Amino acid sequence: MKATVYNSSDMLIQTADKNLQPIAKKIFANQRISFEEGVQLFEKGSLPFLGALANFVREQKHGDKTYFNRNFHIEPTNVCVFSCKFCAYSRLYAHREEGWELSIEQMLDIVKSYDGKPVTEVHIVGGVHPKMDLQFFTALLKAIKAHRPDLHIKAFTPVELDYMFRKAKVSVEEGMRIAHEAGLDSLPGGGAEIFHPEIRTQICADKVDADGWLHIHKAAHQLGMHTNATMLYGHIEKYWHRIDHMERLRQLQDETGGFNTFIPLKFRNKDNDMSHVPESTIVEDLKMYAVARLYLDNFPHMKAYWPMLGRKNAQLTIQFGVNDIDGTIDDSTKIYSMAGSEEQNPSMSTADLVTLIKQVNRQPVERDTLYHEIRDYSNLSYDAIVANPLLN
Repeated sequence: MKATVYNSSDMLIQTADKNLQPIAKKIFANQRISFEEGVQLFEKGSLPFLGALANFVREQKHGDKTYFNRNFHIEPTNVCVFSCKFCAYSRLYAHREEGWELSIEQMLDIVKSYDGKPVTEVHIVGGVHPKMDLQFFTALLKAIKAHRPDLHIKAFTPVELDYMFRKAKVSVEEGMRIAHEAGLDSLPGGGAEIFHPEIRTQICADKVDADGWLHIHKAAHQLGMHTNATMLYGHIEKYWHRIDHMERLRQLQDETGGFNTFIPLKFRNKDNDMSHVPESTIVEDLKMYAVARLYLDNFPHMKAYWPMLGRKNAQLTIQFGVNDIDGTIDDSTKIYSMAGSEEQNPSMSTADLVTLIKQVNRQPVERDTLYHEIRDYSNLSYDAIVANPLLN
């Protein structure tokens, strides 16, 4: 009697919970899963099952390629008019003497400190300072572009932009046009937190709501700009709130196609008003990445922000749907280190990033912000990278 031969997808389907077998079949057939099926994956899916499915999708889209870029961060201020309960970073404007405020000249000096270095992106986000308005930031954008025209500027969350536009009394569309013409190339994904008002009103009630966040990204897409999206997970939200968040992103992506990357952001509980809320476990973190990769079928890329997770945990996510671990960062970002992230001084050399990716048998590829491939490091040793100043 001839034995039945199963391929890996058959075996995974056969061994899965019977309620999850139809979902696995849809994923292997490249069919979209529903809201209810997304919730089911969170509630019923084992970690090996979710990891196998997410890795299948990841390899269908990208093979073994794992991207990184060479970037640095500027944080103009941690003074903020808003008071998000999860934030350990900002200082209220009334207590601004406890924070920092950088001038345009100081920020341009940071940019100049990278002259002659092969960075491709500057990432600019910070608190919402009433004196740092649209006029201030357009002057900053123009100064950076005048000094280094080839440097991609990825800057400002919708929380910052919404405040700038309202204060300047311009529409979202007009405000985005002004910023784009001044040199803004793309938007990061921050400020999304959790879209559903049931959670948003509890953790960040006073800042731009979900519709406002999505409106600003849509306006950017309509100008031909690419953007990213995030979600703050692992606090008081339920699984269905996460799926609701991703569903809104998926719908906008169907409409515009302007999102590059989704980045789940782990809630950290140090020195904030939610310190009583326990942080998620690594198992829950990996489930989050896996389900996100499965649900956001129209997002090209899934990123793990290594300074938040730590290097070893970021390595694990590469097996759970992630194909990007961000960049060299340098040690200029404090948003997560102040909240108790794994990396208190987040800086990695190119050689370190390449090694991290190779250690889990993936192919390290440097990209620019828009995922144009710059260099494949698969055949370069650590020593060869370190020895070449253009590569490190």
